[in-house]
Amino acid sequence: MALKDVVSGVRNEEGISTVLGILKQRYGERFQTGQAFREQHSHTTSYLPSQLPDGVVFVESSGDVQDVVKLCAAHHVPIIPFGTGSSLEGHVNAPSGGISVDFTRMNRILAVNAEDLDCTVEPGVTREDLNTYLRDTGLFFPIDPGANASIGGMTATRASGTNAVRYGTMKDNVLSLTVVTADGEEIRTAQRARKSSAGYDLTRLFVGSEGTLGLITSITLRLQGIPEKISGGVCAFPTLKDACDAVIMTIQMGVPVARIELLDERQIRACNAYSKLSYPERPTLFVEFHGTEETVSLQARQFADIAAEFGGDSFVHTTNPEERAQLWKARHNAYWASRALAPELGALSTDVCVPISRLAECVAATQDDIREHGFLAPIVGHAGDGNFHVLLLFNDKVPAELEKAEAFISRLNQRALAMDGTCTGEHGIGQGKIGYLEQELGSALPAMRAIKKGLDPDNILNPGKVFRF
Repeated sequence: MALKDVVSGVRNEEGISTVLGILKQRYGERFQTGQAFREQHSHTTSYLPSQLPDGVVFVESSGDVQDVVKLCAAHHVPIIPFGTGSSLEGHVNAPSGGISVDFTRMNRILAVNAEDLDCTVEPGVTREDLNTYLRDTGLFFPIDPGANASIGGMTATRASGTNAVRYGTMKDNVLSLTVVTADGEEIRTAQRARKSSAGYDLTRLFVGSEGTLGLITSITLRLQGIPEKISGGVCAFPTLKDACDAVIMTIQMGVPVARIELLDERQIRACNAYSKLSYPERPTLFVEFHGTEETVSLQARQFADIAAEFGGDSFVHTTNPEERAQLWKARHNAYWASRALAPELGALSTDVCVPISRLAECVAATQDDIREHGFLAPIVGHAGDGNFHVLLLFNDKVPAELEKAEAFISRLNQRALAMDGTCTGEHGIGQGKIGYLEQELGSALPAMRAIKKGLDPDNILNPGKVFRF
């Protein structure tokens, strides 16, 4: 989507004014209308312009959420849910004004059922806080999108990350939700049972709905046992195709990798400079295995044999936590390493996903595009899923440069769609990819709009996101 397509919606000035007065009276210091609060809650790490809400309410319970939603519904005022603000496609913008509902104080872990390998949390619990809490139980929550995002936000955007090749994405790890719908009523989408054939799968309807169908008030999650051993390693390849072919062979042979990350040569160069490392400046795979001492050793040997077949360097791996952290340092610092290449420039982070058989072709064509147009744009990929990210560094203060960047993003999305891929593997649609969703799933949009209309007839829940309505 071009900047010109991100427009402000129609404001309901009378309704907004009424709701602001009532919320101030009911919530006191937990309701803020100051400029700084409003700017913080329209913060977007994308290049899209911020669109501020009219007020921010800090909810502390499901009852608060229901109260706010019923009030806003009665006066036809938009509601924008807010987790940590780490989303990338303008998800928390308020194009028609309205009320930002901040969930950071709903951060309680409600239950841990260790025997059943599940837990129930409020939406403001962050990924890192949950895993810290779970550490003594021998369990962990495996979805790692990189940022210390809230579980509610991860659910709403169907997040995934580096562990997805083994543990799946949020849609695979959410068992049940409680959700406040547009009429202010709270519903539960499922029980805790691991499988069910009872009715429509409402849980997965709300997972990935980006706050447009309801406000999530609790999440029941699958948990995993903390692996007895974790082995991590790094391997450089002569070409990007060689690295991708090694990934494909690894997946096809059923080697159970937990993570398999691809960094292109420009990203490795940036990481070496930023983290004081000395990796060969070639396409590189970072690989991790989870299991017992015997299984991770076997898997590492299997991968080493595959890597050698495609010209990879000797596969350096270790189970020592400190050594493993050092090996993975480049991957963990990739974003900041890329920004350090040109700190004076703006950054646009975007992602696409293709079938892994087309990954090498898609990444190579994207690299050619980057070189042809003179961009500075390192690439990082969750190679086991066919998902990769481009961090485009450009002067976002110059309109011509912004137009050039938008044209690149358009070509990248068109390239992925032409390969039977998707315009976003992880970041979501928000405002920024509405046009590409229309191209990707055009015939399905009327069904999506019908669901939206049925659950939110007045379009008060995060309007202006996912599709035009």
